[in-house]
Amino acid sequence: METFTFTASDGSDIFCRRWMPESATPIRGTLMISHGMADHSQRYDTFARALTDQGLAVYANDHRGHGHTAGHEENLGYFSKNDGWNRVVGDLKTLSHRIRSDHPDAPFFIFGHSMGSFLARDFMARYGEFLRGVILSGTATHPGILGKMGRWVAKAQGRFKGDTSPSPLLDKLSFGSYAKAFAPTRTAFDWLSRDPDQVDLYIRDPLCGFICRAGFFVDLISGLMGVNRADHFARLRKDLPILMISGSIDPVGDFGKGVQKVHDAYNKAGIMDLTLIIYHQGRHESLNEINRDQVTGDVIQWINAHLKGSQTP
Repeated sequence: METFTFTASDGSDIFCRRWMPESATPIRGTLMISHGMADHSQRYDTFARALTDQGLAVYANDHRGHGHTAGHEENLGYFSKNDGWNRVVGDLKTLSHRIRSDHPDAPFFIFGHSMGSFLARDFMARYGEFLRGVILSGTATHPGILGKMGRWVAKAQGRFKGDTSPSPLLDKLSFGSYAKAFAPTRTAFDWLSRDPDQVDLYIRDPLCGFICRAGFFVDLISGLMGVNRADHFARLRKDLPILMISGSIDPVGDFGKGVQKVHDAYNKAGIMDLTLIIYHQGRHESLNEINRDQVTGDVIQWINAHLKGSQTP
């Protein structure tokens, strides 16, 4: 694994990781990872290395306000002063250009988890012509009236305290509500995985689990609403293969019901190659669950199936 940075269109420096196969044989495909909220690219190291064993080159950036892109603790949990959501999607576009420049003949996939899946869904609606396939992990449906109320609260806090002010209230309304579903709990993050070691690794990581800022929540909720609108589904490439994975008791996916709604919306939109896998008793982070080897194997099997006998878009 190696690291690099690129300069975004607004001059921001975006930190990235790249994992390459050890073999000198030609790259079979490339995959770009879009990580989740209060998360960062290094947490996908085991998954990325499993993909490089299959001959894939894997890239992942730390989103703005996350990981090493944030730079300092006071920057964690904040995208940008203006148009933050679109800037983060734009960063994915810039990284995708780098990936396709490095490997022009290799089919290109994107994997998005949680918030990263919302970003990946926006990316595939805008730039789907470049993609061989999409994997969505732990995604969510429209947040409804609670989402609208949350966005109003975040905007109000931004006006009175500033966009960069931490929002413990919205953090409690989101992460706190997820934890309640698993009471009594050992930690506040038991909803992530049934594996206590993975939960503890998350809690001990200073780049995970932080309280995000008011402006971030405005961007996040607006982005989630956007990718669940009818016009989003209408813009999608009908022949773009999509794999969706989720745990049956993932609160982000409304315990399977929300993920099923997204699947049904893609089906209604005419997506011709659509697969949904819901893992029994799985929680939010399928890649860090007790059955993570099965999950990784399923993703690899799906990618390999979509590499065979096909031409680069």
